[in-house]
Amino acid sequence: MDWSKTNASMRDRLRNLNRTIPDTARGFGALSKAAKEGGALDLKTKEFVAVGISVATRCEPCIGFHVEALIRAGGTREELADGLSMSVQMGGGPALMYAAKALEAFDQLST
Repeated sequence: MDWSKTNASMRDRLRNLNRTIPDTARGFGALSKAAKEGGALDLKTKEFVAVGISVATRCEPCIGFHVEALIRAGGTREELADGLSMSVQMGGGPALMYAAKALEAFDQLST
């Protein structure tokens, strides 16, 4: 899987959806912004949580977007791998498969 192309393709689909349901899109955007700003956790930690949930729920587009955001927030491969260990511990075999996808996304998107 080419994670850069996957992310770009998903962004195109989301733009189309957002034009179709603009009120919902604005609401979701406001929710996302509120969740990322302020609070006791920094953005990098919040993105680690998001990647873990993405792996546990087996959401490939979520993995791509949140790994990309994690890289921008300064997350390292080693930190991601440590977090993915917890995803696997909590999610078992299916999480193991998606943890491998998340690590692949990091490797591709960080170069």
